[in-house]
Amino acid sequence: MKALVLERQRVLRLRDIDIEETLTPGDVRIAVKAVGICGSDLHYYTDGRVGPFVVEAPLVLGHEGAGTVLEVGDEVEHLAVGDNVCMEPGIPDWRSRAARIGRYNLDESVTFWATPPVHGCLRETVVHPADLTYRLPEDMTLAEGALIEPLAVGVHAAARAGITPGDIAVVTGAGTIGIMTALAALAGGCARVIISDILQAKLDLAASLGAITPVNVSTDDLTHAVMDMTGDWGADIVFEASGSARAAEAAFGPLRPGGTVVFVGMPNEPVSFDLVAMQAKEPTIETVFRYANVYERSLELVASGQVDIWPVVTDTFAFDDAVAAFDFAAEGSETSVKVQIEL
Repeated sequence: MKALVLERQRVLRLRDIDIEETLTPGDVRIAVKAVGICGSDLHYYTDGRVGPFVVEAPLVLGHEGAGTVLEVGDEVEHLAVGDNVCMEPGIPDWRSRAARIGRYNLDESVTFWATPPVHGCLRETVVHPADLTYRLPEDMTLAEGALIEPLAVGVHAAARAGITPGDIAVVTGAGTIGIMTALAALAGGCARVIISDILQAKLDLAASLGAITPVNVSTDDLTHAVMDMTGDWGADIVFEASGSARAAEAAFGPLRPGGTVVFVGMPNEPVSFDLVAMQAKEPTIETVFRYANVYERSLELVASGQVDIWPVVTDTFAFDDAVAAFDFAAEGSETSVKVQIEL
């Protein structure tokens, strides 16, 4: 089949590849129709690695996928040929201790699309467990279906935050994950979200999606802005979603005493903190690694109309132009948030 293959660092090719996938009774075969480019895909392309995960052999990229069911296994009852679906890309060992306590995202044996050496979904077809494949509502597009994966990160982060209705949250970073986290926080009960970035176009997009107040940190100090908006008290929750070490180190500044910081983004370098300053606020600290048990919830949020994710897709490329799509995403644009590829 045709696939987008990362041959090695900075070398992408759209070519035929032989991937043997046997349809078991609990699987479905899917024609892939839409795939989003994630930050991790870009890191594999530009750096050849993400943390300890190193590209050592040709790798098909992509894990934010949606498509149409082509074939169903004998034991699959909830899906049928022709259904439009989205796919949760991490496959755990359901017998693992992590899975048994409901945190299968922490299973060390999980196979996750486009994480070396596991091939991703930027290819014509995939075989996937039906239990991790979700039918899209009739009025949901395949492009929106491919956005459920990053929304799931935001929903998981909102759940980890333990939101109380009426909370005020800060999100640092107005990329895809930051905006999805802000939308999830509002849906989870936050009265208002303050979002920061250095690119005004992304902040404007975020502000158009709900009770989201933008702060451009290229001109304004985030902590001062938050204190002005909260009567010098601070935000109840701070979500660090930029993946910037500097932003992570500053995450406790706009936080109220006794508030919660949730680290969503993953910096490429170690992060250091002023421990005494942290202790003075007695914060709760949470971290996020992908997600667990939130895919259906994320779908319901979009289907109900509570969350409008479609505006996040700012750029769409055809599959034949997939290499150009990655070059465009890697170069960066002030107005680009989510780049998707249509197959």
